[in-house]
Amino acid sequence: MDRRSANLTIAASFASALTLIAGSVSALADAKMDKMMKKTGAEIKAGKMEKCYGVALKGQNDCYAGAGTTCAGTNTVDHQGNAFKLEPKGTCTTMQTPKGPGSLTEKKA
Repeated sequence: MDRRSANLTIAASFASALTLIAGSVSALADAKMDKMMKKTGAEIKAGKMEKCYGVALKGQNDCYAGAGTTCAGTNTVDHQGNAFKLEPKGTCTTMQTPKGPGSLTEKKA
C-alpha cells in the first residue's frame, strides 16, 4: 500500500470513529433529556414545583419553552415570556424581573 492509500485509510477510520462517538453522545443526551422530562412531570404532578414563565435568563429555561425553542437552555433572551423555569410551588408570582413578576401562564411578547 502506498503512502497516499494509507493516509486515506487512516482518515476514513478516524471519520468512522468520530461518527460513532457523536452517535453515542447524542444517545446519552437524549436519555438525559428523557429522564429530566419524567422528573419534571413527576414534580409538577406531585404539586412540589410549578412552571414559572418569564423568569428564566437567556439559555437557562427548563425544557420546552414555546415557539422558537426546542428544550432546556434554548430561550434566546432574558425573561422570555414563553420560557419557563420550574420553581417551588407558590413562589412564581412573587419573583420580580425587569419585565414584571413571574407568571403561571405564558406571557405574550
